[in-house]
Amino acid sequence: MLSNFSQLSERKQAGPPLAVLTCYDYPTARLLDEAGVDLLLVGDSLGMVVLGLPDTTGVTMEDMLHHVKAVARGVSRVPIIADLPIHSYTTPELALRNASRLIEAGAQAVKLEGGVSVIPQVRAIVGAGIPFVGHIGMLPQNVVVEGGYKKKGKTPEGAALLLADALALDEAGACACVLESMVAEVAETITKQVKMSTIGIGAGRACDGQVLVTPDLLGSFPWFRPPFAKARSDIASETLRAVREYIADVQSSTPA
Repeated sequence: MLSNFSQLSERKQAGPPLAVLTCYDYPTARLLDEAGVDLLLVGDSLGMVVLGLPDTTGVTMEDMLHHVKAVARGVSRVPIIADLPIHSYTTPELALRNASRLIEAGAQAVKLEGGVSVIPQVRAIVGAGIPFVGHIGMLPQNVVVEGGYKKKGKTPEGAALLLADALALDEAGACACVLESMVAEVAETITKQVKMSTIGIGAGRACDGQVLVTPDLLGSFPWFRPPFAKARSDIASETLRAVREYIADVQSSTPA
């Protein structure tokens, strides 16, 4: 189990791979902490699986601060990464200001999307002593601009751009980086060439760790599940069963 981000380098060298899950609320945080997960990510994926938005682009800093505070109340050990939502890091100054707000809310590290194009923001965050986690490959905050979720690194040019992004983040001081929805061979190449830990999601098994959206893992969000996510429970069906049983019990009772 990790207790802080300074241990990432040792885990990259000696293993085992990092087990990372998203989290958005107090009771789930307590359970995941007790289960022994290595890192928690309060992701802007909460826009879809908690707030019912079509994508992450409607998530605000206020949303993120609210959920980071809830998760922080539930953990006693596991470090928390918090996402900087769209439009919250357009300049280095804004990025640092909002990163500091997430740390004050209870996170121990922050994450934002992008590579070469956001290096000034990354340097501002790292320079202030805040652990930073990158995110390259498929960028959910770009889904509207790109017209959907598209796997990255399919061409030599695309693979080279991803490697350039990863090397730039590594040089800027990122302690880890999420590699999302990219060709597995590209993710493996990146993992071998950077000092930071790579955390894959839909990027093959060669990364230094894996992250999943917890509702995908638990089967509590049945309306959509990405093809790479294996549900290991069926909370949705069990919820329906319990609620229907309760309704039947209430409605079958005879008034006094």
